[in-house]
Amino acid sequence: DQESEDDLSASRTSLERQSPHRGNTTVHVCWHRNTSVSMIDFSIAVENQLSGNLLRKFKNSNGWQKLWVVFTNFCMFFYKSHQDNHLLASLPLLGYSLTLPSESENIHKDYVFKLHFKSHVYYFRAESEYTFER
Repeated sequence: DQESEDDLSASRTSLERQSPHRGNTTVHVCWHRNTSVSMIDFSIAVENQLSGNLLRKFKNSNGWQKLWVVFTNFCMFFYKSHQDNHLLASLPLLGYSLTLPSESENIHKDYVFKLHFKSHVYYFRAESEYTFER
């Protein structure tokens, strides 16, 4: 699989089609991005899981899409709602940086954070300060 800016729009990667287990995602990403994860970091990651609603900014528009997001095992998994069993997309986060958008990015909303890796940039917005801090 070749990485592209459309990671989130793809419904499933070829690896996910072959094996639906979320645990394989970390192995795939470590191999693909030529990195590793320590056993301590892995242990901390599996003990710290989050889920809730986030809004994702559409590319080149002012629109936002509300998604149910599960963060676990170094990856964000996206669903239409908390009741949905069908995965819309996943975003492995190894190698990504978390920052706040700059003024020049013209995102004039509260509780927005930016995830970026090389040329891949994603903007997410929380619905409250509490969710944003989490």
